[in-house]
Amino acid sequence: MGDAGNSEESLHAERFAAVYRELSPRVLGYLRVHGVDDPESVTQDVFLALYPRLPAVTGGEDGVRTLTFSIAHARIVDFHRAAARRPGLVVLDPETDPRRVPSAEDVHTALAEGRSTLALLERLGDDQREAVSLRIIAELSLAEAAEVMGRSVGAVKQLQRRGLEALRDLVTKEASHD
Repeated sequence: MGDAGNSEESLHAERFAAVYRELSPRVLGYLRVHGVDDPESVTQDVFLALYPRLPAVTGGEDGVRTLTFSIAHARIVDFHRAAARRPGLVVLDPETDPRRVPSAEDVHTALAEGRSTLALLERLGDDQREAVSLRIIAELSLAEAAEVMGRSVGAVKQLQRRGLEALRDLVTKEASHD
């Protein structure tokens, strides 16, 4: 019994390590897109919550991926709810003032440094950003994204299409300003 238990634990640990290697970069990106302050820590929380549930997951890789992103989605909701209850100090910094219009140099620098993707995603509506990030960054299927978002497959498809169209328009607009 002892050897069988150790073997079973070893297989569980190996499976968890493989899932972590495969999904942790996607979970981290998903959390970053949704503005979680410490995405690395929350990524660890997601996998800590996944570990004990992993043996009971059905549906193979798709089931594990769906459960993982469902947990990540719940952590995002928790983060934003807690942030809404927490009063924040606001220090006026002219460089980060949202009323400030970026100069052509600022736009070009942001594009060159690769920060433009997150900035563009932040300009989408919450639902569109969610659909695009689940489908493109997390690489979930329409059905998996719909389950995570609690919406129909058709609704996710529309949100993704509209989000991608909005991103195309934003990129075209910024490119014409260069």
